[in-house]
Amino acid sequence: MTTTSTTGSTGATGTYAPRPGAAPLGRMIAAQAVLETKMLLRNGEQLLLTVIIPTLLLVLFSSVDIIDTGAGEAVDFLTPGVLALAVMSTAFTGQAIATGFERRYGVLKRLAASPLPRWALMTAKTASVLVTEVLQIALLTVIAFALGWSPHGNPAAVLLLLVLGTAAFSGLGLLMAGTLKAEATLAAANLVFLLLLVGGGVIVPLDRFPDAAQSVLGLLPISALSDGLRDVLQHGASMPWGALGILAGWAVVGLAAAGKFFRWE
Repeated sequence: MTTTSTTGSTGATGTYAPRPGAAPLGRMIAAQAVLETKMLLRNGEQLLLTVIIPTLLLVLFSSVDIIDTGAGEAVDFLTPGVLALAVMSTAFTGQAIATGFERRYGVLKRLAASPLPRWALMTAKTASVLVTEVLQIALLTVIAFALGWSPHGNPAAVLLLLVLGTAAFSGLGLLMAGTLKAEATLAAANLVFLLLLVGGGVIVPLDRFPDAAQSVLGLLPISALSDGLRDVLQHGASMPWGALGILAGWAVVGLAAAGKFFRWE
């Protein structure tokens, strides 16, 4: 009996084309990030949180004199807060809800068994959040300019605030998604979104609250992000170190806690 060896396209015995095995790590992360972004943008509920609500708030409160935002144009006060809200809606609320249900339905468990490392999966999710935020910020910026927004300040400070804010909210969102049941995550994430919308300095200035409440609310990540952006974009501050410090603290605590307590099943 004669045995015939298998010859691939290169002519070498035992060689196959395409070669079986995992793709390069960078390509896997990029592909997963593209998939995560498409899923996020196709989700109607997430689109409501990330795009429609911030846009409506910016247009409504800039056009109608409902809340006293102090001296100057209302849009100059509101735009930094709405940008902060957009970051929170994507990095915290949207990511927590989506990841929580992926965990419930076993999607994360299956992805964890794939050649894509767990840390690379979280990197892809973070990249998806960043891409979505770029689209959000671009849209809100165009709308704000159309409403008469006149920003000032250091663009590098704005970028640093947005990056630290994203890290802080991502850590908190992943911590919630990785420790609570999906239904509890859905309820808690939406409740936190509403509470911070009202009490986080997004629409209502913090100085409208009692002094005791101001000292507590000012330590929240949404307050630090909105006030930091307002200091730069409205008042022309060079670098809001206080806000950056608060955001960095939340980012370290949130990401460390998420890394330690996140459950994949």
